[in-house]
Amino acid sequence: MEAIASIKPEIAHAVAVSTGDISPVDAPAPTYINGSHALMKALLAEGVDTIFGYPGGAIMPVYDALYDYQDQINHILVRHEQGAGHAAQGYARVAGRAGVCLVTSGPGATNLVTAIADALIDSTPLVCIVGQVGKKLLGTDAFQEADVMGVTMPITKWNYQITDADEVPDILSKAFYIAQSGRPGPVLIDMTKSAQLELMTKPYVYERCQSLVSYRPRRIPKQEQVEAAAALINSAKRPYILVGHGVQIAKAEDELREFAEKTGIPVATTLLGQSTIPTNHPLYVGWLGMHGNYGTNVMTDQADVIIAIGMRFDDRVTGDASKYIKQAKVIHIEIDPSEIDKIIRADAPVVGDAREALKALLPLVKPNDHTVWRNEFRKFDAIENETITVPELTNTDGKIRMAEVIDMLSKKTKGEAILVTDVGQHQMMASRYYQFRRPNSLVTSGGMGTMGFALPAAFGAQVGAPDRQVVAIIGDGCFQMTLQELGTIVQNKQPVKAIILNNNFLGMVRQWQQLFHERRYSFVELQNPDFITIARGFGMDGQTCDERANLSDALDTLLAHDGPFLLEVIVEKEENVFPMVPAGASVSQIRLK
Repeated sequence: MEAIASIKPEIAHAVAVSTGDISPVDAPAPTYINGSHALMKALLAEGVDTIFGYPGGAIMPVYDALYDYQDQINHILVRHEQGAGHAAQGYARVAGRAGVCLVTSGPGATNLVTAIADALIDSTPLVCIVGQVGKKLLGTDAFQEADVMGVTMPITKWNYQITDADEVPDILSKAFYIAQSGRPGPVLIDMTKSAQLELMTKPYVYERCQSLVSYRPRRIPKQEQVEAAAALINSAKRPYILVGHGVQIAKAEDELREFAEKTGIPVATTLLGQSTIPTNHPLYVGWLGMHGNYGTNVMTDQADVIIAIGMRFDDRVTGDASKYIKQAKVIHIEIDPSEIDKIIRADAPVVGDAREALKALLPLVKPNDHTVWRNEFRKFDAIENETITVPELTNTDGKIRMAEVIDMLSKKTKGEAILVTDVGQHQMMASRYYQFRRPNSLVTSGGMGTMGFALPAAFGAQVGAPDRQVVAIIGDGCFQMTLQELGTIVQNKQPVKAIILNNNFLGMVRQWQQLFHERRYSFVELQNPDFITIARGFGMDGQTCDERANLSDALDTLLAHDGPFLLEVIVEKEENVFPMVPAGASVSQIRLK
């Protein structure tokens, strides 16, 4: 079958019929297209300009069709299918539309699983197209056959197996609609090789999906819900806005700022909500969660009304949920109704798109000034600065500290870069010390906490936002999970800048072992390779910085370099991230050391 993949559709169809791979159709017109070409046309109809993929036997007919569309669709050859998924995530997060992956069956599909699960929990729209064995071989344990439908059902918004070429236009239309509407997420299409090869039995027609009977996401909130929320806000003495990723997904940054400024309410963000509002905005009080700011966490127990917008009250934000905001009335603005009352009961739920909800609230809320209440947060800021921030940034003993690197990077980029972070201590330090000035400037793995995310996601983000500076912040452990994607970056000549904060440890696990397991360091120390030699082997320039006096020049070299660049910074081996809410504790029990 692979031999016919480079033949024109009608000839391929005839050969496939003669070999028994597909059944003949009634009088196929030679102008009818096969499933693979129908797929290409569907992608173009959806405005797809980039695909991240890796070819193989069961997806070869689609790749053959793609050969004819190279001037319209940019295919980026990754080095591992997980890299395709994370790159598509990075692309989707900054471009605001679905990222597309294309891989083969069996291991090609299962290698995507981590990225798909990551995309689901972080509400990232993906359309993943995977090859499958021919229809007549399904269920026979054929070469590279895997039950991809069963494997991915729990981690996709929707999945579907195409076994007939005639299904392609309708199914692709549904896939993009489901992935991008409501609460975004990943969709997987499993396409049999026979469906890729056979001719459609009817002319190709594509209609973009606008609605589905069984899936009706609510964008416009009910008026009575909005009025109930407004009443609580207008009567509040100590209101507090908690902003999640949903505000950026809804492109509601302007509405959020207008709402906060009219009401005078302090604003905090979740990890993925960072950069929704500039960190220097007078109403911004910091970020929430296990390693968030001191005041933002403690003051949740002092608020009388919590306005949660586009966030899901995950355990990293709430700590012990049984002790979380018991004193407050809760307004929960959320497009996914399944999140309402799932963890924290809402006194005033508002189901709908964050932008539409804020637009509806604006005329109903009264102008206010909660200066006295906001100043309470500043008292905690002073304690945090004295105890943690200033010592981190001014201590000149020992090796460079991660905080110093991020703080200096923030100043040199004026807070305007897209920061793509991996998972661990460096992720938390990046969130603490980078001063975001532009919306949609943090791309990170939140709910899944996927090591190896940053390098491919940074590449995808650079493709999705070619006019912006993209900097990846990566730990030495994370880097070794997907470092092969250096080859993808170099081959595609994308100017991604990557910084490895190298402490020769799996730093976050080591910190927990130090604090909660009597410093019993169990399999967390790394014997690392020469990262710069590896980068140069791929054709990427780079350098190592291990002296504080050289850090500024090293960052200047990184940022000014024409093309991709890798900077390895040797940092303090046993630096810890504080503040910290211990696992199982309430947010008011946050530790400063």
